[in-house]
Amino acid sequence: MITKEQVEHVAKLARLSLTEEEKELYSKQLSEILDYIDQLNEVKTEGIEPMTQPIPTVNVMREDIVKKQYNRDEMLKNAPHEEYGFFRVPKIGE
Repeated sequence: MITKEQVEHVAKLARLSLTEEEKELYSKQLSEILDYIDQLNEVKTEGIEPMTQPIPTVNVMREDIVKKQYNRDEMLKNAPHEEYGFFRVPKIGE
């Protein structure tokens, strides 16, 4: 059981100011969380392989296929501003 004093201690470390009602509420809620964890600790997990995902996955990468390349002049036709063969953009803060 998490006591109100323990909640106050953690709140002090976190520099939180809590009302008396919040201290009581958090004490109850944290105690319920720890009780639930105790229930989970009762589950037999010997021989169970740890996993990172519940569904097996395979490599979902696509093939690296070379596609049509555009030349610089074609690309720069779409630029509102171009300078020295590059897109020109405004400076940050302007």
